[in-house]
Amino acid sequence: MVQITFVQPDGSRTTVDADVGASVMETAVNNGVEGIFAECGGAMMCATCHCYVDDAWSEKTGSRNDGEEEMLECAAGELRGTSRLSCQLKVSGELDGLVVHLPEEQG
Repeated sequence: MVQITFVQPDGSRTTVDADVGASVMETAVNNGVEGIFAECGGAMMCATCHCYVDDAWSEKTGSRNDGEEEMLECAAGELRGTSRLSCQLKVSGELDGLVVHLPEEQG
């Protein structure tokens, strides 16, 4: 099992177990993490799963996928260099301990 920590805008943290092969968005939704709405269910159509990958993890998560950049432009929260759609982040063993920060606004 891989662990992912979600950091809320107020600094509070929630660490959950994630299944390898699932997305970070699915992991958040399945564990009731507040701040990830995932209105499109992971189809990369809404940007309501926007997150910021912690700087220490940005190399391991890789670069944005095709279309992700465009969809992030629709995100309600501030865009940063580490902005990602959590539906496009696939859980792997390499991501055990991943930390993602959630924006103040979503959707």
